[in-house]
Amino acid sequence: MDTMTVATTILLAFLPISELRGAIPFGYFRGMDIWLAAPLAIVCNALVAPVAYLFLSTLHGVFYRHWRWYIRFFDRTVAKARLKLQDKINRFGYWGILFFVAIPLPMTGAWTGTLGAWVLGLDKRKTMLAVCGGVLIAGIIVTTIIMLGVGMNSLFVKVI
Repeated sequence: MDTMTVATTILLAFLPISELRGAIPFGYFRGMDIWLAAPLAIVCNALVAPVAYLFLSTLHGVFYRHWRWYIRFFDRTVAKARLKLQDKINRFGYWGILFFVAIPLPMTGAWTGTLGAWVLGLDKRKTMLAVCGGVLIAGIIVTTIIMLGVGMNSLFVKVI
């Protein structure tokens, strides 16, 4: 295992497209011990929620102050999303975010869960806890599949 493998595992855990589905298998198949690759990827992926909130709040503040088209677009989009999802949010709440993030499939994960909660105006601290819980569950799922053995890696890694 080299430092490039560790750095790439960290990067993959933080990227929205790969998150844990890419980071844990990458680290493991590049020679990292599974008991190092999984916790490293899980911790790095859990950091997505606070970073995403900081990023979204900063950009949103700048855009909302300076661009009228953004204000109209954002207000219209958020109003539609809240109206459409309000019943589900009331029914599932933060458990819904946790389970959404916990599913290790494309378009589910820490980035999407945090963005959705932010757009819907949900509590930041509760959202971060739900996202971290979901990341932990997703990490356990991905690690378990990797540990099941050879052949299962095709669920996450495309062999070329």
